[in-house]
Amino acid sequence: MSKNICVEIKNISKDFAVGDQKIRVLNNINLQIYSGEMTMIVGPSGCGKTTLLSILTGILTPSEGDVIINNTNITKLKGDKKVDHRRKNLGFIFQQYNLLPALSAAENAAIPLIADGISLDKAVKQASIALSEIDMSNHLEKLPSQLSGGQQQRVAIARALVHKPSLVVCDEPTAALDAFTGQKVMETLRQSAMQQNRAVIVVTHDNRIFDFADRIIEMEDGKVITDKVISKNLS
Repeated sequence: MSKNICVEIKNISKDFAVGDQKIRVLNNINLQIYSGEMTMIVGPSGCGKTTLLSILTGILTPSEGDVIINNTNITKLKGDKKVDHRRKNLGFIFQQYNLLPALSAAENAAIPLIADGISLDKAVKQASIALSEIDMSNHLEKLPSQLSGGQQQRVAIARALVHKPSLVVCDEPTAALDAFTGQKVMETLRQSAMQQNRAVIVVTHDNRIFDFADRIIEMEDGKVITDKVISKNLS
């Protein structure tokens, strides 16, 4: 069975100005990311992982090359069109949970739906269902300050998935979690990729979670040095 390509990264390079010099932090990256899979991007600090993630989510613009997500070249999108595409098609999960302290777990998870024009009541109802699916049904009304780190990360996961994006990107999602909680978080993300046929990209230093990957891409000095399919298939 042929795989569906969710993301195409074509000849991506990125330069940053440092004084009078240009520093190349990404150098001619070419990758394809497939739906239904979890892809991990690994490598030492400063190798360009987070810069690449920022480019494929449209936060940064590449110096050269194109990023195509579901047949849309996001590097050609401007202003509101880029924001709209990101809101509808991407889910974000970061090491810092970025929950709003005055909102309940369900309200925090509902933010992408509210931003898309869905009424508060309907959005919170849908978010509550998403939270219940990841064992958070007893914590819907709690504020972030009343939740453990693992519970806050689950709220962040529900927020990233509630609007059914085709691509979920995660920047060090387990770095602040203990081993048991990190494993549970990764199980949830992997099931999401497989069941919903979405692409999940995880940038990580955490070798405890490598077994969850379908594919591991290793970077060094702004380049891809290995791109390995993992034959072990967890379910």
